[in-house]
Amino acid sequence: MVTSTIVRVQRAFACTADSLYDAWLDPDIARHFLFRAPAGQVIRCEIEPGVNGTFTIVDHRRLEGAPDTTLDVEHCGRFLQLDRPRRIAFSFSLPQFQSHETTVIIDIEPQGDGCELTLRHDLGLAEDAREMLERTEEGWSRMLANLELALRRE
Repeated sequence: MVTSTIVRVQRAFACTADSLYDAWLDPDIARHFLFRAPAGQVIRCEIEPGVNGTFTIVDHRRLEGAPDTTLDVEHCGRFLQLDRPRRIAFSFSLPQFQSHETTVIIDIEPQGDGCELTLRHDLGLAEDAREMLERTEEGWSRMLANLELALRRE
């Protein structure tokens, strides 16, 4: 039996659930954390909030293993569910690297003076999903750390 591969990461934040939720939909904040490579720069960040609204984020980065070569990586998706301030669900794709969409669900739970974010990314049934698991988990963990830094700037 083939099962779907799920990446799950959690992080506590010292801000309100509303602030955390809004950061995902605000291009001025999202460009500082969402899909940005460690040495990359977001050169395009378009977010149209709303169910069936879309996002496109393009990160200009150095190619791994070839430091003198750069690449613009496009990240696209469509919002499937928006329930402020508790849940954001969206489809996700990397058109340059994969032909299928995956699904990401973000749950935000208030906790005392802050909140906790749980992100689940369903990588699907792809044969290489298991290989992508560790890399995807590291990427989301890095993005959530950058989200915390972006929120501090606000």
